[in-house]
Parts: sequence; C-alpha cells; structure tokens
Amino acid sequence: MLDLTVIILTYNEEIHIRRCLENVCPIAKKVIVVDSPSTDRTVEICREFDNVEVVVHKYPGNQAEQFNWALDNLKIETEWILRLDADEYLMPELIDELKEKLPKMDKDVAALSLSRARAFAGKILHHGIVNGIWITRIFRKGKARYEKRLMDEHLSVDGEIVRMEHQFVDDNRMTIGQFTIKHEGYASREAALLLDAEYHLTDTSSLPKDHGEEVERKRAQKERYAKMPLFWRAFAYFVYRYIIKLGFLDGKEGFLWDFLQGWWYRTLVDAKIFECKKACGNDKEAIKKYILEKWGIMIDD
Repeated sequence: MLDLTVIILTYNEEIHIRRCLENVCPIAKKVIVVDSPSTDRTVEICREFDNVEVVVHKYPGNQAEQFNWALDNLKIETEWILRLDADEYLMPELIDELKEKLPKMDKDVAALSLSRARAFAGKILHHGIVNGIWITRIFRKGKARYEKRLMDEHLSVDGEIVRMEHQFVDDNRMTIGQFTIKHEGYASREAALLLDAEYHLTDTSSLPKDHGEEVERKRAQKERYAKMPLFWRAFAYFVYRYIIKLGFLDGKEGFLWDFLQGWWYRTLVDAKIFECKKACGNDKEAIKKYILEKWGIMIDD
C-alpha cells in the first residue's frame, strides 16, 4: 500500500463513486471524501469501504476553495496526496508505475503530473484534443495548493514536477441529458472567465505563476480565444477538433464529444457573453454586476 492519501470532492456522485473507490482504496493508506453535501446515496456508498473517511463540508462556491479547505483542516498523515474526481480512475499501468516509482521518488520532486485520457459514452477516445493533456494531481504534503479560480483551477507547486508515463481516465457516466444540464452551469463560469480574460476584471498580479509551461500555454490560448469573434470561434474550434485533429476517427462517440463539448457548449458560452455585452456594453463594473446578478458568480477585484 502506498504512503498516499486520496482526496475526492463529491456532490451527488452515486453513479461514479463506487468505481472510483474500488480503484484507489486497494493502493492508498487513506481515502477522504469531502461531500458538499449530497442528497443521493454518495455518502452511504462511501461508508461501505473501510479506509474511506467521509467529511461533510458546505460547498464554498468553487473546487479550489473546497480542496484547500480539506488541506488546511483534515488530518493527513501520508507523505503524498492525490486529488481525484469521483468520475475518474487510474489505469492499471499507472497504478503499477506509482507502486514502482513513488516509494523511491527523489526528495527534490514535489509533485507528479499525470496524463488524462477521456472517455465518452463508454468509449475511451484517442483523437481530437483528448491526448497530451497533463495535469498535476499528486503532490507531497505541504508542497502544493490550488489557486482561487472559477474553473480550470491548477495546483501551485513549490518544487520540481515530474511526469508519469501512464494515464488516469475521466469517464463520466451521465446521460446526454444530464451532461447538457450540467454544462449549462459550466457555461456561465466559462463565460465569466472569458470576459475576465478579455476585460481583465480581476487583478491577477498577486496570483502565483509557478504552474509550469503547460498551464501557462493553456492560459495564453484562452486569452487568444477570448479575442476571437463570438460564435465563429465555437465553429472553428469544432472543425479543429473533429477534422484537423481527427476526432472523426473515434466514431459516433467522438462526434458527440466534439460537437457537444466543443461546438454546442462553446456556442452556449458565447450566447451568454453576447447577452452580457448587449446589456452592459464595455462597462467593466456593469459586467461584474451582471455576472453576479444573472449567473450568481462573484468576480473579485
């Protein structure tokens, strides 16, 4: 068993949590589920596992704050911490790699970056933009915490980050209807982020910059995307994913993923931005007020 604590943030994850726990409980000394709280059977399922601790904590508004609260308030006695979502699991090859490498990791290494595979409608995708995405998910206790961000938050790490060779999988079992409902909420946060990138609504000068080249590259891409014409950019993004990056080779599942998450979702984001700009023009204070009143999102100065 690895000297590892797994932290999982949950809210109504009964369709995913058992698979996740069955995947990590055999390899981790402890698993802590921080529930928001759920109204389904999530907590009941968690309590079936001996090395799982369930802590109920009211959701503060974003994943970063919830995870940092866990780091600050929970009893974590292991050297390493893994952040995992309920709809994710580690591939067998990654588990074997961690068993081999984690116990003898160099002391200068503060965190490990994992490659994420994407599954949709029960199929792991291999084309489009699903490959080559690296996310820092494992870190030494006291060496990392999340930046405060509406979504797409990343760990700020104090020390060297090493890449693992094998992957974890993001495999959501929601129906298409549930997927679209959930992404309506995501769209408001994504719209707020793009408006922030375009109008600099928040002061980011004090935020840490040590996320690594991969994260900074993605942030730069988002800023460029924010400057492109509304609606056209959503269509161009779909063409890039589905045609240029060969998403069509993943069959019907690949089409649904690239269309729903690439074109439909991005068009919904643009529609929200369009409504906001139509109501507020380029008035930054009016935009922040609109985001708070219409989407329930606080944009901090």
